[in-house]
Amino acid sequence: MADTNKKLSFVEKAGYSLGDGAANFVFQTMIMFQLTFYTDTLGISAAAAGSLLLVARLWDAFFDPMMGAMADRTQTRWGKFRPWVLWTAVPWGVVMVLAYTAPSLDFTGKLIYATVTNILLMTLYSANNTPYSALTGVMTADINERTTLSSYRFVAVMIAQIVVAGFTLPLVAKFGQGDNARGWRMTMSVWAVICVACFLITFATTRERIRPNPEQKSSLRADFSGLLKNSPWICMFTVTLFHFGMLAMRGGSMYYYFQYYVDQTKLLGLLQSLGLDNATGTGVGQFLLNTFGLVVNSTRTNVAGVGYSLFSMSSQIVTLLGVLTSTWLTIRYGKKVVAIWGFVLTTTVTVLFIFLPADAIGATILLEWLRVLTYGPTIPLLWSMFADVADYAEWQTGRRATGIVYATIIFGLKAGLSLGGAVAGWLLSGFGYQANAAQTTTSLLGIRLVISVFPAIFLGVVIVCLILYKIDKTLNLRIASELAERRARFAPSEGSAS
Repeated sequence: MADTNKKLSFVEKAGYSLGDGAANFVFQTMIMFQLTFYTDTLGISAAAAGSLLLVARLWDAFFDPMMGAMADRTQTRWGKFRPWVLWTAVPWGVVMVLAYTAPSLDFTGKLIYATVTNILLMTLYSANNTPYSALTGVMTADINERTTLSSYRFVAVMIAQIVVAGFTLPLVAKFGQGDNARGWRMTMSVWAVICVACFLITFATTRERIRPNPEQKSSLRADFSGLLKNSPWICMFTVTLFHFGMLAMRGGSMYYYFQYYVDQTKLLGLLQSLGLDNATGTGVGQFLLNTFGLVVNSTRTNVAGVGYSLFSMSSQIVTLLGVLTSTWLTIRYGKKVVAIWGFVLTTTVTVLFIFLPADAIGATILLEWLRVLTYGPTIPLLWSMFADVADYAEWQTGRRATGIVYATIIFGLKAGLSLGGAVAGWLLSGFGYQANAAQTTTSLLGIRLVISVFPAIFLGVVIVCLILYKIDKTLNLRIASELAERRARFAPSEGSAS
């Protein structure tokens, strides 16, 4: 019989982690660049782009519960969730490129094209990432091993985010040579190939070990009605909604901050001091230019892009340090305590950005490093806590519906992205933002508020919900112990899940 508390091998943890690393080539691009791609490359207004993101992502969010129900009812020799990672890999790569292609159409045609390709990409994202996320809950029942698995996952995520944040804009400039549409299409083609390869490795290296009781009757009504009686699920759903709303709002606006608010002369001075200036023609700058385009060009037109890439890459590296502390902190203090304090500190630092002057380049980078260092430990915790919510439901009702739990949580994630992206677009438009033009004092204030005060409000809701979340360290251990006794009666053999 399979050991549901099995200690997972390095190969399985690393292989699993690549799936979300791949997903973040889409997710991080969407968070950081999709709004600016639509406004500054495709040529859609900020208000229209905000509405587009709301509609497309809400469709995607509503698809997630359906996807979870399908995954829970999938029966193959590979398990319930792994096959979806395989089946969606190649379509994901194709649509990923189409979603960042800028066709020569009129405004209405561009809006329709962007909406359709965005919906297709997000639908594939759900069909891939919902079952993938549910794998955390069925690979092992050991609560600390789940946190370790999530930590591996988010190490891969951080590496992917470093690559996306650091090299997307430079590669767009390098491939495009003044044609941003061509640059985006070619850059996303490179990312798509990486995604497909990673998904295939994830499928090949992972195994499912926890199965529902074979006597459990399939009932969508029972699965969904059980969630409404599950207070930890309600808390985590709300946490996810506002957490990812914050990420979409702030992440989608930071490039505007660098492009329009940050003092470009001061930023250029910093880049030159680091050798990231093509004017010298030698050294680190020239090497990076030839390889990735991560260097200021001779016309100085990409100072904001290179500065933002450096800012993002360095902050992702610091985030990784925070992620690596997550397992140790969790074992010592418990998931709930670490999550609450991590978000309290993150919220405090986020608000401080409103006070930064335009020429405070060093302070901007240092403050961001402090923000992500406090935020980092919370990243793997939340996904590990989702598995605990599925366990709580099984412990209370005797029914296991891992796919539904993860799908509805991911529904909250997508709804949060919809809300955050739309609110960012609407706020920027309301404050008078005009694409590719000098900004007014009012529009600059709007940009600053959207990366500081408004995200902090969203995080305040997250903190309140985590305080109300009832699964603390003691209850977590009790649930794990009692479920282990129940599952021992019907655990599948190791070979049957391969």
